[in-house]
Amino acid sequence: MSQTDIFKPYLMRIEQMIEEAPDVKTMRLAFVDEREGREFAFRTGQFGEYSVFGEGECTFCIASPPTRQGYIECTFRKAGRVTNALADLETGETIGFRGPYGNIFPIHEWEHKNLLFIAGGIALPPMRSVIWNVLDLRDRYQDITIVYGARTVADLVYKRELAEWEKRPDVRLVTTVDPGGETPDWKGEIGFVPAVLDRLAPSNRDTVAVVCGPPVMIKFTFPVLSRLGFAPASIFTTLENRMKCGVGKCGRCNVGKYFVCKDGPVFTFAQLQNMPQEY
Repeated sequence: MSQTDIFKPYLMRIEQMIEEAPDVKTMRLAFVDEREGREFAFRTGQFGEYSVFGEGECTFCIASPPTRQGYIECTFRKAGRVTNALADLETGETIGFRGPYGNIFPIHEWEHKNLLFIAGGIALPPMRSVIWNVLDLRDRYQDITIVYGARTVADLVYKRELAEWEKRPDVRLVTTVDPGGETPDWKGEIGFVPAVLDRLAPSNRDTVAVVCGPPVMIKFTFPVLSRLGFAPASIFTTLENRMKCGVGKCGRCNVGKYFVCKDGPVFTFAQLQNMPQEY
C-alpha cells in the first residue's frame, strides 16, 4: 500500500471464525484481491485497523506470524459497537483492513538468546504472532519459555495451540489461572501471573523478556523481572490502548514525546520509564 493510500482499506474475506473463549473470537482473513495478498507484507508486532461497513473500525494487532503467508488473523473480545458487529459476521463476509502500522518486535536482534514470554488473558494475541514467528525459525533461538495466565480456565485463549506448545520438547509452557478460576481437572498453576513468575525465577542470562497483559498484570510483573536482574532494555511490551487512526494524525494516542501508533506499539521497559506516569 503506497503512502497516498494510508486511509484506504483492503477488502478482506472472512475464511474462518474461531470461538476462543467467552466473547473472544479469532478471524482468519484472506485478501479479496489475490494480487494484493501476494504483495502484502508485515512484521511481527505490527497492527491494523479492522472495519465493519456502516459500523466503524477498531484497532487490533495482527495475531498471526509473517512466516504464515496467504492470510492474516486477529483476535478480539466483544466490548463495544464495532466488536459486537464483527462477532456477528459469518464466514464468507467481507470487512475492511488498513495496515500494517507501527513498529516491530526486533526478533533479529534476539537471535541466539533465550526468550521469556509472559502474557495474561486476551493479551496473548500480540505475543502469539511473535511466538509463532520464532518457533517457525526455531534454530535461531535458544531456550523458549511461555508463562500465560487468565482469570479462569475458560478464559484461556488459543487452547489448541497451548496444547501444541505444551507437547513440544523445545518449549517450556507454564499456564496459570487466578485463585478460584480452576476446574477439578486443571493441572496447571494456580495464582496470579507475577506471583507464578516470581516462583519460577527464570534466569536473566542472555534472556529477552516480552510482557503483554492487562495494565495491572504488567505493573506487578515489571518489578518481578527487575528483582530477577532483567535490564529495562531487555524487557519488551506493547501499548495498544487509545490508538485510533493508526498513522499519528488524530493525536489520541499521544503520550509524552511518543505517538503509540507510530513509535509503538512495541516499547522497552526502559522507554516506558521515561514516559508520563499515566502509562
